[in-house]
Amino acid sequence: MNIRVTAYDTALHGQLVDIWERAVRATHHFLTEEDIDFYRTVVRGEALLANVVWIAIGAEGQAVGFIGLANSHVEMLFVDPVFHGQGIGKKLIQHAIGQVGPDISVDVNEQNEPAVLFYKRLGFKQVGRSDLDGSGRPFPLLHMKMISE
Repeated sequence: MNIRVTAYDTALHGQLVDIWERAVRATHHFLTEEDIDFYRTVVRGEALLANVVWIAIGAEGQAVGFIGLANSHVEMLFVDPVFHGQGIGKKLIQHAIGQVGPDISVDVNEQNEPAVLFYKRLGFKQVGRSDLDGSGRPFPLLHMKMISE
């Protein structure tokens, strides 16, 4: 798939929130509707604005995914479920590495096994674990770091 990565554009903010929600509903089956409402408010409000965000744009000119970084830490990576498995997440990670270097880390929900496997395939290794997520909710996180061999 022909994808280009571009900087965050406020005109696409609503599309990114929609991508986030569709991706979460497709992959985060452990979240309740109340949890999704809580996190949607965070994403719609400060999360997209508090991070350096790059957007994957598809051949039709539409946003198909995005990545948000705080320094060299991946705070969010979401791809529209219609486009899962087409290399978009990998392209976004590669773009991030090109921007900040190979010393990159991510926290991933332990219950989101496909995401854990995705990061492992890209060379991330688990370096820690937390019982609570960044909002203090009981969703364990695996702390992962890109390990160059």
